[in-house]
Amino acid sequence: MLNDHMVDHLNKHHPNMPSANSLPSPNSISRNSARGRGRQGKKNNRRYHFQLKPHNPDHKPPGPKDIVYLEPSPNFCEKNLRLGIQGTHGRQCNDTS
Repeated sequence: MLNDHMVDHLNKHHPNMPSANSLPSPNSISRNSARGRGRQGKKNNRRYHFQLKPHNPDHKPPGPKDIVYLEPSPNFCEKNLRLGIQGTHGRQCNDTS
């Protein structure tokens, strides 16, 4: 439990920190949205000093609701125990589906 002196110290040295009353309760459902991050999200993009380039420059860039895959999908037709993939049994595999 924080005493009044500790709260005053935190408020003085960390003015942008949310108060305990404004934090969501552990049982509440919260969104995991990059939109609400403001400047922090842009700052993180510059940390790694690289820019992702599209495979096909004529293709439209992804929107905020699009899923972007950074690695190719594994081959689900073949067994791969390390990834927990059982492979295809008793039928011909359709690797495009």
